[in-house]
Amino acid sequence: MTTLKTLDHACALDSQDPIRHARELFDLPAGVIYLDGNSLGARPKSAMAAANHMLVQQWGKGLIGSWNGGADYESWFTLPQRLGDQLAPIIGAKAGEVLVCDTISGNLFKLLACALQIQSKSSPTRRVVVSEASNFPTDLYMMQGMNHWLESVGATPYELRLIHDPSELATALRDDVALVMLTHVNYRTGAMFDMKAITAQIHACGALALWDLAHSSGAVPVDLNGSGADFAVGCTYKYLNGGPGSPAFVWAKPAHVAGAAVHQPLTGWWGHSAPFAMSHQYSPKAGIEQFNCGTQPVVSMALVACGLEIHNHIGMPALRAKSIELVEFFIAQAEARCAGLGITLASPRDAAQRGSQASFTHENAYAVMQALIARGVVGDFRAPDIIRFGFAPLYIGFEDVWHSVEVLYDILSKGTWKNAKYSARKGAVT
Repeated sequence: MTTLKTLDHACALDSQDPIRHARELFDLPAGVIYLDGNSLGARPKSAMAAANHMLVQQWGKGLIGSWNGGADYESWFTLPQRLGDQLAPIIGAKAGEVLVCDTISGNLFKLLACALQIQSKSSPTRRVVVSEASNFPTDLYMMQGMNHWLESVGATPYELRLIHDPSELATALRDDVALVMLTHVNYRTGAMFDMKAITAQIHACGALALWDLAHSSGAVPVDLNGSGADFAVGCTYKYLNGGPGSPAFVWAKPAHVAGAAVHQPLTGWWGHSAPFAMSHQYSPKAGIEQFNCGTQPVVSMALVACGLEIHNHIGMPALRAKSIELVEFFIAQAEARCAGLGITLASPRDAAQRGSQASFTHENAYAVMQALIARGVVGDFRAPDIIRFGFAPLYIGFEDVWHSVEVLYDILSKGTWKNAKYSARKGAVT
């Protein structure tokens, strides 16, 4: 049986934390333990100055000239490439391989189209896309949408073959599979695939591998080039702290987008090789830059750099080491303190198979989470029965973990969550 740890023990762990100073780089409200960085990251303090500079200097004074840059900043027009270069080392990519632009959904559609183009040329009989039933829904929706479009123009849609457990992947990988679309870290449970091993397995059956890094980038080490991945998308507003709705990113193995190998279908003017030539004929930029589509949300993009700068300064090895310790401490403490109170671990126990989160099931999970939030412990609920806690090592400490478990115990042991106000659904976002 795990021995409960004291508050003094948690404080001692904080005092030994080599990256504890990073917390001072973020604005967090007093009285809140924020364990929802896997939905929306906290605001870097530097974001205020960056926003002010953007609004007052770049937009207010530079006006239209800021598309080309100014004396004390670089051009708006090149933000997708420059931010991509900042993000590249966090996901195991090289400069010039990543683009920060658009949304995960839009970028995913682009990559699905490219991957299927490649396979239709070399292996036209491969008409299956494999994914997980527990994948984040938008990933499945985008493939369903592509199939609806194919049907509408008289083309044959692809079979979407869903697995219900990672152990089913080997059986699903047959010689009819064109593409496997997986999320590296599962959004509900935090279960993490071995990207390198799974990609090799996918390639062995002749398929391509597309990875969604929404719950990986900035939380766990990712090595896209080293793993042999083919395509990847991800967002910047979770562990990368880019701000609500900040742009996503897109990566493709350089060989797949070299020359005229493929063309992504959303051929907007920012992806044109000479956008200001105003030609009526589309001609794509080379490499990853062809994945630009329309005009980008410049104000939002300008804030993404703040979170990326912090991550690159601290480094993923230190972040991952602390993440593992935080989640291990939380799981052990929660299971010991809340034994017999209706929660069951839904995340893998092995840290090597888990992202930077811990999920538990409870039959009244929504009410329990609302009661926690009312007490200042902010996690989130995922249907039907998951209470989910994300641990952003940059601004969460061991004392936070200790106190959050104490609040969870208090709510469960006293039945506080049974108050009707905690079961009432509040708004569309859970």
